Amino acid sequence: MTTPADHTESIAGALDHMHPELAVVRDLGGDPVYLVGGAVRDLLLGRGRADIDLVVEGDAAVLASELGAEVTSHERFGTAKVRIGAHDVDIAAARSESYPHPGALPAVEPATLAEDLRRRDFTINAMAIPLRGEPQLIDPHGGQADLVAKQLRVLHPRSFEDDPTRAIRAARYAARFGFELEPETAELLRGTDLSTVSGDRREAELLRLAAEANAPRGFALLAEWGLVELRPGGVELALGVAELLGAEPWSGEAPRGRALLGAALGPEGAEVSLARQRPRLPSEAVALASAHDSVELVLARALGAEWLDRYLVEWRRVALRIDGEDLIAAGVPQGPALGRGLKEALRRKLDGELDGGREQELAAAVAAARRHDEVA
Repeated sequence: MTTPADHTESIAGALDHMHPELAVVRDLGGDPVYLVGGAVRDLLLGRGRADIDLVVEGDAAVLASELGAEVTSHERFGTAKVRIGAHDVDIAAARSESYPHPGALPAVEPATLAEDLRRRDFTINAMAIPLRGEPQLIDPHGGQADLVAKQLRVLHPRSFEDDPTRAIRAARYAARFGFELEPETAELLRGTDLSTVSGDRREAELLRLAAEANAPRGFALLAEWGLVELRPGGVELALGVAELLGAEPWSGEAPRGRALLGAALGPEGAEVSLARQRPRLPSEAVALASAHDSVELVLARALGAEWLDRYLVEWRRVALRIDGEDLIAAGVPQGPALGRGLKEALRRKLDGELDGGREQELAAAVAAARRHDEVA
């Protein structure tokens, strides 16, 4: 059985191992400073590095300047961002929050660490480790026990009413860690009204969920809880999109968060009609695909448009060796005929009608440009 001394030693060792850059904070002296939130949670879980958030019972800007780092932001709520070595560190003054009405941005007041922890979303994120003095776990709400029990628990009954985006965060953490909702938290969550939050805040939180490795599971949970309506086959489509974007040739082709959000929640759009197309020629495929953005393309591919693989790796890379200047030099006057000639030459090259070099392309483009002019 671990003794309190052993526990302190294990926290100190884990802190030094995972965040050695924070030693400089311990060496400064001054106002009490704490590592808080996700970094503490992931330290206890042994999951590796998380974003570094510090809370100071004092002035965040003063601590930032003492660290000798350039302060990149300092907001009126008493926050600062600094760079320590290779790591970004967010520093905030301890604060309390009150909500004028459900879904509103909070009114903020300076506070103690205890009040700061009390305002947070879940017990597993309401723990702290002091960086000055004994590096012991501060856990007033039972976050460590909930980590062991693999459950999410809110800190007070009005939590989801004050900030409905916490329900989306619940899905994010549940999907990431494989946690369940504590029964009372589950009951409170099902009464969440996401419509009281601005569309921008709601979308930002959904995009954070979409960025998770297990995002499809997170969207499925939101639907199970009655908070969102999935598009038909949304979870399966999100799984397909995640698989596509995780491997070549689609890796990096579209913003993952946007693509998974569109796959899960929709609304259905141009990707559905694109997926139904069966182009006979490469030029038809290029004309179809080039009219759509990257998210629509990956969604259409996940819906079954296998021809988009060839568009991606082959057809979209086909280019002419000539340009408008070459046509002008060949006697084609400036105007719409230039574009029409180049477009026709590219079509013929895509469809294998031109297998020679630059001179063949030029002849085809000039002929097409003049033909159009004659018709006009």
